[in-house]
Amino acid sequence: MRIDFVAFLILTLAICTGTVALQLYLAKQHSRWPGLVLPALTFAVSLAAVMGIGIYIVSPQAVSGAIASAVYMFLIFNIPTVILLIIYKIARNKQARLRDVQRMSLQDLQ
Repeated sequence: MRIDFVAFLILTLAICTGTVALQLYLAKQHSRWPGLVLPALTFAVSLAAVMGIGIYIVSPQAVSGAIASAVYMFLIFNIPTVILLIIYKIARNKQARLRDVQRMSLQDLQ
């Protein structure tokens, strides 16, 4: 049982690390659109999860509980979206600063 948990933990860590590395690579591209692919994908998954709650509403009394569950699920499922957008913003700001420094150095050479 312990080996299964360790294997699951290692696999989860590898997937998270790979996702962050892919997001950094995509965010550093010249065009800004590739870096928005993973956040859009995780946002779409969160919307699909929230829409799935609507399938299970069988009575009008269950609507308030379903709405609370949908809001909670939307917030929980968008944690990866927020993390990926923060990574995107940091990488793009760093790229913009590097471009500005290169422009200034070219102007200094002229």
